Formats: sequence, structure tokens, C-alpha cells
Amino acid sequence: MNDNIIPCDLHDYIEVACLYGYEVKLKLKDGQVLTGKAINVVTSQDKHEYLVIDNGQKQQVDLAQLEHMHVLTPDAKFHDISFVDMPKNGQFTAH
Repeated sequence: MNDNIIPCDLHDYIEVACLYGYEVKLKLKDGQVLTGKAINVVTSQDKHEYLVIDNGQKQQVDLAQLEHMHVLTPDAKFHDISFVDMPKNGQFTAH
């Protein structure tokens, strides 16, 4: 699998977060933690995908650098998504 692409199942959660404008807390693989409202997913010319969050300013987060996404919005459809624990059966579950 290309290091710049995340599985479709996980991508869907990111798109839903953007669709509903969920407030999210992101933990990146380098340990950095970012919080903001999920706005959009954009693709660069070199085919990297970025989650755009708004935390007072619009910030692009490389999807390949995501380790964990926690949804802070009450009554969200899901709350915790791990981008590092890949199940053997290919099926992801949201908590």
C-alpha cells in the first residue's frame, strides 16, 4: 500500500467528520496534538491528501500522518478512530 494513502474505511470517517463539521482532536504520528473543526479533505498535486481543520485558522493535516482521531462533538455518529491499528480482516470499527 502507498504510504500516502489511507484505507477507504478510514477515509470515510474523515469525510463524515467534515460533512457534519465535527470538532476533532487529532494525534499525529510525531506526537503532535491538534484540535479543530473538520472542514474538508483536499488533494495536492503530488497526490497527498490533507484534512483541513479550522482552529482559528485553516490548517492542513497530512492524512498519512494521522495516528488517532477523537471526535469532541456531542452525539456524533462515532468518537474514536485509530489509524495505526489495522485489523487483519480489513474491517474497521468505530467507537
